[in-house]
Amino acid sequence: MTSATMSMMDHLREFRSRLVKALIAVGVGTIVAFFFNEQILSLLAEPYRIAVPGGSLAFFRPTEAFSTVMRLSLFGGVILASPVIFYQIWRFAAPALSPKEKRWAYPITFVFVFLFISGVLVGYAALQRGLAFLLDFGGEALVPVIGADFYIKFATRFILAFGIAFEFPVFLFAAAAVGAVNSKKLRDNRRWALLIILVVAAIITPTGDPVTLTLLAAPLYLLYELTILAIRFALRR
Repeated sequence: MTSATMSMMDHLREFRSRLVKALIAVGVGTIVAFFFNEQILSLLAEPYRIAVPGGSLAFFRPTEAFSTVMRLSLFGGVILASPVIFYQIWRFAAPALSPKEKRWAYPITFVFVFLFISGVLVGYAALQRGLAFLLDFGGEALVPVIGADFYIKFATRFILAFGIAFEFPVFLFAAAAVGAVNSKKLRDNRRWALLIILVVAAIITPTGDPVTLTLLAAPLYLLYELTILAIRFALRR
């Protein structure tokens, strides 16, 4: 009982240590991003300027500009800190792995970061299309005047959702590594996988625009197929 309690306490201390390191990385990244907040804002506002030619973002409260800059800085901080965040997640899971599995630490971290950044880039590309689709509903009778803080919330959540969605191949690979699934089972369930991907894509991209949905669903399904190949040839399962 005492041993089990100590083991649980060690586990909690490890979790706290990894969490603190990830938060420190986000804090440092946020400070760095703060000095480039104008460039980040210009980058995120570009899809809006394309969707609304001649339009500009506005703020309606004295504190809104400040909160927008802080939100932009935090968004940039998370992107910059993503390698450290994913490495800490992997290291937290490492004690439960065998020495052979622990050798995957750096490659898996690289894949985590690569997929996340790829998702962020795809999300950014889809943002302009999604905005154009939503704003077209207003027709000529409604003129879009969007608050900067609200827009940045929408844009950052939209982009981060893409980044997180792109991580699912790592979890499929991990499930195969522990024997929960294999390449044959994944091949046999392609239709269900496609259905789930379409549902998830529809939730993440609530614009109702089939093009925006496809911009997420198509790469996710491609990643699913690539994961099957990785499980078959890397894990021999």
